[in-house]
Amino acid sequence: MECKKEENLNNCPCTYPDCPRKGVCCECIEYHRSRNELPACYFSSEVEKTYDRSVQRFIKEGGL
Repeated sequence: MECKKEENLNNCPCTYPDCPRKGVCCECIEYHRSRNELPACYFSSEVEKTYDRSVQRFIKEGGL
């Protein structure tokens, strides 16, 4: 499957500077899953800016 990185970048809410996975969703999901986290796209913009991507934070915030 071809990665649509440029298209993904238009919708990626990640604000982490210099993220090497930005726009490459499969790598982003794999990375965060290995750390028991969720990617930025699962959080509101306010929560995403805290860089707390934990599952516990997701549940606390009521999910999407």
